[in-house]
Amino acid sequence: MKPLVAGLGSQEIELKLALPTSDPSTLKRRLGRLPVLARRKGTALQLHNIYFDTPELLLRSQRVALRLRRVGDSEKPQWLQTLKTSAQGNSALSLRGEWEMPVANASLSAAALQDTPWRRIDTQGTLFQALAPIFETNFERTLWLLRRRDGSVLELALDVGHIVTGGKSTPICELELELKAGQPAALFELALQIADSIALLPAASSKAERGYALAAGAINSALHARPQPLPPRIPLPAIAQRVLRETFSQFTTNLNTLLVSDDAEVVHQARVGWRRFKSASRFFRPVLAAEALPSWQPLQTLLTCLGRLRDLDVARSETLPPLAPAFIEQDTHRADLWQGMTLALEQTADLQRKAIRYALQEASVGACLLKTTQWLESLTDPDSAQAPVLKAKPSPRRWTRSRIKRLRQQLKLASRNIDQPEQKHRVRILAKRLRYNVEALQSLLPGNQAQRWQQQASDVQTQLGMMRDAMRSATLVAELELDRGLAEFVRGFAAAQQTLR
Repeated sequence: MKPLVAGLGSQEIELKLALPTSDPSTLKRRLGRLPVLARRKGTALQLHNIYFDTPELLLRSQRVALRLRRVGDSEKPQWLQTLKTSAQGNSALSLRGEWEMPVANASLSAAALQDTPWRRIDTQGTLFQALAPIFETNFERTLWLLRRRDGSVLELALDVGHIVTGGKSTPICELELELKAGQPAALFELALQIADSIALLPAASSKAERGYALAAGAINSALHARPQPLPPRIPLPAIAQRVLRETFSQFTTNLNTLLVSDDAEVVHQARVGWRRFKSASRFFRPVLAAEALPSWQPLQTLLTCLGRLRDLDVARSETLPPLAPAFIEQDTHRADLWQGMTLALEQTADLQRKAIRYALQEASVGACLLKTTQWLESLTDPDSAQAPVLKAKPSPRRWTRSRIKRLRQQLKLASRNIDQPEQKHRVRILAKRLRYNVEALQSLLPGNQAQRWQQQASDVQTQLGMMRDAMRSATLVAELELDRGLAEFVRGFAAAQQTLR
């Protein structure tokens, strides 16, 4: 990765990692036992932070955070005022502007903002007076400072506590690895050493972002696709990196949420994020050093569990409920059979959800996700062995349109004969790839065509998806082995769906 010197000016380079453990109280001891931290004593600090914004959340809209931090207890506190500007976004590795100054007490100081970008934010000079507390964070931070033989200096912080606002709270359990001197590769080297024995997940959301979500009542909500603006003048590898970052962030953010949420939409969006990421990886393969991509084999159990849970959620909430009246027909015995099936599906889904949470606590899963994050961050570094070597510099617009047209042609040819289940599956996958890539790259495509192509792909995906959902529901009901007549009824419905075109 390209060398960057931290600690100069106001730049903060940080790698953020969530810790999916059921017992945060043991983390300090477990970290202290790691070889990389051997014979190093951590420093414990009690931190209380108050985040400010206007009632309209104007700071948030500009991706700016302003906080007051109390270090220590309330009897002899030290107060610090910090302004942070936007991270690069969509990545656990962030590069942010940071300006921190001591202040006298728990009141914001306009004077402490003099040598910061505040004037560009508050152009009229009226925003500061409108600031008010939005949320607070309270946590214990344990710090380790590491000086490495290569000259890099890293600060490792374990944060355990809560974000609170308006009577609501959400836990904090994360690691922050900050680069004080050296190059970002050192952050990943340290993180991977930790990941050998402690489960972790890349975390793209800061405490401030989570605090805003908590204040808005949207904490632990599913993260949907958020395609990024793509300036056509930047090189193709940079475009690929932006798209891949956003899709991978959708996947990992929803994985983090799955640790605490039973919402079926979170499962769905985690799977969508992964499929969007895989589709984009395939799409940009010609301009990526694909051989450097880490193996995703450690994710296989997790991905299988996600797929099965999604099938169960669709069966019990979408496919099967409309069939209930036709099966029951005011028959009490049949009503009992249907209720038993519904309960069995719910219990199976609960077991599958637990299996996902167990999988997320496997150290190999976190290490794989971390290696993928490192690969993504190296895509635009010309000094990295993972950076692609292009013989020419194609126009991003022309190259993108050519690849989309090729994908559309593949879908068109595959759709000519879809009588066989294998061919239906291929057409459905091609439709998804076309839809996801058009959605992610729409700013580089002709507007009307992009909308039409996306709608066409979505229509094909929806139609074939309904057929697949019916078949999967029939299989799931048969696996329950509850009642032969009930299983045959659902199988008959699924068979009828396959004849629809």
